[in-house]
Amino acid sequence: MPKQKRFQTDYPGVYYIEGKALTRPGTERIYYIRYRKNGEIIKNKIIDEKVGRQYADEMTPARASTKRGLRAEGKENTNREKRQIENDRKLAEQGKWTLDRLWKEYKSHRPENKTRKIDEGRYKQYIKPVFGNKEPKEILPLDTDRLRIKLLKTKSPQTVKHALGLLNWIINFGLSKGLTTGLNFKIKMPTVDNLKTEDLTPEQLTSLLEAINKSPHTMAKNMMKLALCTGMRKGEMIKLKWEDIDFHRCFIHLIAPKGKKNQKIPINNETRKVLENHPRHAKSPFVFYGRRGKPIVDIRKRVNEIRDAAGIPKDFRALHGLRHVYASMLASSGQVDMYTLQKLLTHKTPQMTQRYAHLRDEALKQASSIAGSLIDAASKSQKK
Repeated sequence: MPKQKRFQTDYPGVYYIEGKALTRPGTERIYYIRYRKNGEIIKNKIIDEKVGRQYADEMTPARASTKRGLRAEGKENTNREKRQIENDRKLAEQGKWTLDRLWKEYKSHRPENKTRKIDEGRYKQYIKPVFGNKEPKEILPLDTDRLRIKLLKTKSPQTVKHALGLLNWIINFGLSKGLTTGLNFKIKMPTVDNLKTEDLTPEQLTSLLEAINKSPHTMAKNMMKLALCTGMRKGEMIKLKWEDIDFHRCFIHLIAPKGKKNQKIPINNETRKVLENHPRHAKSPFVFYGRRGKPIVDIRKRVNEIRDAAGIPKDFRALHGLRHVYASMLASSGQVDMYTLQKLLTHKTPQMTQRYAHLRDEALKQASSIAGSLIDAASKSQKK
């Protein structure tokens, strides 16, 4: 069918096409609207949908424009949402708890934060197209295997693991609430090697420190210094407020690091220098702030510029990599035990800190070798 001609109106985002009238002879205008819905997961996604007919629905450009505003602000459901609500109503009458219904219930029990938004994106992109209309009892091992194999062709093992993990959480939530039965098999997860431990040679570290000191970007370079001096995560630095810093007792309080209970880490001399010389915003409580004092959203571009200026390989993560450098320096010194290192890094379990154990072992071997050399020298001296 050839594409019909669109006629623009005097209202932005409102146009119409001409079609056969339903209630009288002749033709009538069929009005459409184009907009971006506030809070849409997929950025810049344009919604283009019909809002009504000139005679059958008594639709006018002004009424269409009003609906466009309401839908853009999320105050009125889109056509797709209306269809989904109607579908949910029919399913509810049938007593079926599909993945779509379980997801909505699961989502309503989650706080509105960044993690929930990420999960929304994962659900819409990976789970809904395959399992949205299915009940958990209808899902077979072969179904999840096919999804895993398909996603691994274009996505990282970590991304696929997160997607399948979300599927598992939704179903387990429904099971815990008595809404549905669970799976009668265990979802096979992809193998993920997430134990990448970045390190820098002494020459690379010297070059990076020079690049940091020369950088004009105060927020970026001070975040890098703080990561190197304390091992703090990027998210912890972004959330850091001045009230969380106790200069008197020399501690930084980390509020819910990675969703866990509050922690505290000590302030060493270098950390104190960084913080005491860091500029404060007159109206913002945040240590690292962006425009109008709001917390920084994304600092990657700036810190990567500093990394590149130092000639550091691009696979070195400019902030998280410095956390590893901090841990590696402490472990290789031979003066810090694994339990203390675990507490400094705020790792939840000792297993997460074990990736640095070999560095401490090497330091102990070197110390032992020195002791052996001293004893050997003393023995030779005695013989003489």
